[in-house]
Order: sequence, then C-alpha cells, then structure tokens
Amino acid sequence: MQQVYDFIEAYKKPTIAMINGFALGGGCELAMACDIRVASTKAKLGLPELNLSIIPGAGGTQRLTRLVGKGKALELILTGKIIPGEEAKNIGLVSEVVEPERLKQKTVEIAEQIIAKGPLAVMLAKLSVNVGAETDMKTALIIEKLSQAILFSSEDKQEGTRAFLEKRKPAFQGK
Repeated sequence: MQQVYDFIEAYKKPTIAMINGFALGGGCELAMACDIRVASTKAKLGLPELNLSIIPGAGGTQRLTRLVGKGKALELILTGKIIPGEEAKNIGLVSEVVEPERLKQKTVEIAEQIIAKGPLAVMLAKLSVNVGAETDMKTALIIEKLSQAILFSSEDKQEGTRAFLEKRKPAFQGK
C-alpha cells in the first residue's frame, strides 16, 4: 500500500480527502496521503493497528508524524486512540470540519478555489512544499527559487498579471 499512497501523495494535481465516518488504519493512511483533508462532524480517525500487534505500515507512522508532530503521533499510534473530526482539526490532521450535509459542498468549494489558480503554479507549489519538507532548508529554498523562475517565465504568469491589471478573471492555460 505504501506505493499506492506514495503515488497519491506525489500526484501532480491536488488531492482532497472527504471524510464522513470512520477513517481507521488504511483509510486514515489514505486520507493522510492526500494534500487536504476535510472531515464531517461524524468523522472518526485513527491508527489502531497496534491492537492487532502490527503498525500502520502504509506510511502512517511517517505521514502522521509530519502532520501532527512526533509526540502526538506517538500518542495516537501507541494507544490506538480514535479521535473525532474536531480533535483531528485541532491537532492539524484535517483542515476543515463541517456538518455532514455540508461536507461535499465544502470539499467542492476548496477544489474550485484551487482550480481557479494557474495549474502550473499549483503543481509547482505542491512540489516545492512536498519535496522541501523532506530536505534541508537550503535545498528547499533552491527548489522554491527554481519553481518561481519557471513560473515567472510562464504564459500563465503573464495572463495572471494582465487579468489583475484589467480587473478580470484570468484564463490560465497551464503554460
């Protein structure tokens, strides 16, 4: 499963997990592989694998640590604690919690906000954050600078600037 979740995490386009109910074990690991996680007030998240004398083996130990910090990750993994959506938001595991009837609407709203941006900028922002988070600061800043250099010479940057000056929505082409 690590390879599948790695593929999702590295996917060029943004991914959003919509959690409405139980996301335990592999389901929680799948959600953590996504870029953004939106949960309903009915959501329950956790990594209870230690109850079976195994560990979260699809990237859960590493992704949870990066999302919520080492201490909280160890607490959740070692105890097998299952937490509600609101607590998941408080610790940084999910970014939004809404009532179940608003879950799809909120997820679509976030997706539409991302879609309105230049696709090349979205892709390079995602790459800069993901790769930068796994390397030292100097290397991460070089990745950011190179991404910015690519974007400054893009047609989309020119379109974005023109649209801003002309007070209209940009028509990005991903070039």
